[in-house]
Amino acid sequence: MPTITINKKEFIKELGKKLTDQEIEEKISMMGVSVEKVTDQEIEIEVFANRPDLLSQQGITRAAKSFLGIKTGLEKYRINKSGYELKVEPSVNMVRHYTACCVIKGLKLNDEKIKQIIQVQEKLHITFGRNRKKCAIGIYPLEKIKMPITYKALNPKEIKFIPLDSEKEMNGYEILEQHSTGKEYAHLLAGNHVYPIFVDAKNNILSMPPIINSEETGRVTIQTRDIFIECSGHELNIVMKCLNIISTAMSDLGGRIYEMKIKYGKKEIKSPNLKPEEMKIDYEYINKRTGLKLKDHQIKKLLEKMGHGTKGNSVLIPAYRADIIHQIDLAEDTAIAYGYDNLKPEIPKVATIGEEDPIETFKNKISDILIGFGLLETNSYNLTSSENQNTKMNQNNRLVTLANALNEEYNAMRISIIPNHLQILKENKHYTYPQNLFEIGKVFTYGDTETGIQETNSLAITLCNTTANFTEIKQIIDALSRALDFKYELKESTHKSFIQGRTGEIIINNKIIGRIGDIHPEILNNFEINMPVSSFEINLDVLNQIIKNKVSDREVDDFIKEIKRGIGDIKEVEGESSTSF
Repeated sequence: MPTITINKKEFIKELGKKLTDQEIEEKISMMGVSVEKVTDQEIEIEVFANRPDLLSQQGITRAAKSFLGIKTGLEKYRINKSGYELKVEPSVNMVRHYTACCVIKGLKLNDEKIKQIIQVQEKLHITFGRNRKKCAIGIYPLEKIKMPITYKALNPKEIKFIPLDSEKEMNGYEILEQHSTGKEYAHLLAGNHVYPIFVDAKNNILSMPPIINSEETGRVTIQTRDIFIECSGHELNIVMKCLNIISTAMSDLGGRIYEMKIKYGKKEIKSPNLKPEEMKIDYEYINKRTGLKLKDHQIKKLLEKMGHGTKGNSVLIPAYRADIIHQIDLAEDTAIAYGYDNLKPEIPKVATIGEEDPIETFKNKISDILIGFGLLETNSYNLTSSENQNTKMNQNNRLVTLANALNEEYNAMRISIIPNHLQILKENKHYTYPQNLFEIGKVFTYGDTETGIQETNSLAITLCNTTANFTEIKQIIDALSRALDFKYELKESTHKSFIQGRTGEIIINNKIIGRIGDIHPEILNNFEINMPVSSFEINLDVLNQIIKNKVSDREVDDFIKEIKRGIGDIKEVEGESSTSF
């Protein structure tokens, strides 16, 4: 989790209330962060990943004022009208689709405040921006920029400017190859034929996101009074939320927010949008989840203590809060405001005997075996995108989708783990090969259950290297069948995600439990993977039932020891299964 350092003297001054070091440690830690250290000059605070709005001194101060009852309720920010415009050209759709921008005026900067601006920018990059992959922030002195601004993409050879902390002009390729920051983040633009840039009306390049600003137009100093801020990324709602976080922090730093009109062809949006989101409060749900018996007006008061507004039976969620997406989040804020130290622990009235779930024991043994084969275990999200699960895989499966998805990257529950593996391979192309993966996790389909959703344990193995092929992936399942003492057969079939003639169904006791094969080149191209890939995925719940009590724990343990001694190299294991092709 990220750690920020804030100026203790400035914090107390802005808070408007004197606190002892002990009170700072105790009270601020109850706010949902962790105070790591308090000195005479500074306070070191560890911020949980779900609260990017607290990654600045201004965010911490704002939250503390509300939490301590100094100024509760929704903080309102004024957005001033302006004639500032930014045009987004279609060329950026090939590399980094969206941007959100604004202008902040009237700042009175000093070295301490510039330090604070740099800190919130970098902490947002690392956390909310996923190391600049999802979102990157650029901050520029407005006096050096001629409006309007254009966001477009060009051939790297055509991009020429002096990057920050450099004295010579470089093109796009040279920045990634020679500049220290360029080398660090080169993988974010690797494989693209064009790179994104911001240019002003004089055709001066402001920056090449998500890499670096221009030395000429992208350095803020203590003389700077007005700044231009842009956030760029692949999803509009992500960059808009990021801009909300940093623009409100700049407003609390003493600046005035001015909106910008952003043109996407014929479509226009105004940025930032600081209108709070309205969500109906489920009082019964909150009481049930917290174990409390609060009245409606008490819950409202506690939510206001966490910086929310209330309107009738609805809560007004601040535009800078990125973590409130469900009633459970309101329940968490209610519990924090109530005080975890005020909750009374109770001994459960049900007596039970603890025991590991048999399916978990089974999964752990499989994991040990596959680690022995030299495979790398992954643990990806159950929540994914319908594009990865269906579109990029040339499938049209009925997915369990979210009714109120906040973005397209996480709008459906996965029906297969293999697309997650392909996404992982795409994101790790800059690392050495082989990249041979396995994952044991849940997949989701509609079914006859209480919720209407069927959860199934699944095992996926994906080999990505220069020699990955059907034979090599089959050797894995052969070795696994030997370790767990089951026999299987393969039946040739067709599947749009796999190469025809090199894919089949995995069958045990006349039950289809999975699929194996070489991933089709079209699918690899969709995920921008330039290596052969072979995969299989099987239903572990069915496999567990089939082989239950057939092989002892001791036999499996002995096999794992054999692997670790180097005897069970998968390249040398002869398959005992039968195959029909």
